[in-house]
Amino acid sequence: MYKAAHEMLLECYKITSLLPQEEKYVLVSQIRRASLSVKLNIAEGSSRKSPSERKRFYEVARSSVVEIDSAMEAVVDLKYVTLEKLQKLGVLLNRCFSMLCNMTGGNKGPGNL
Repeated sequence: MYKAAHEMLLECYKITSLLPQEEKYVLVSQIRRASLSVKLNIAEGSSRKSPSERKRFYEVARSSVVEIDSAMEAVVDLKYVTLEKLQKLGVLLNRCFSMLCNMTGGNKGPGNL
């Protein structure tokens, strides 16, 4: 799970480097923070001994995956990046979301990628 989150983080940074300069403090910052949140919450959750504590960190990570998915929808709608350029990220988002759902008991997937 951690490896998938790391790959997703790198892909988010790659995609956000394509966004215009005026988005540096809005979309770029938000997407990068959310992608880092996924990785860090997985890492911190895995270090917790209590199942309920682990689950809480994994739920936060899962919410950040949904946040990235939603932000990428805006990126496409604003015509900053094409859906084709988001294919790899879409696969990684779905993989991370699925793994996190398995860890938390959730069952719904991100909607747009």
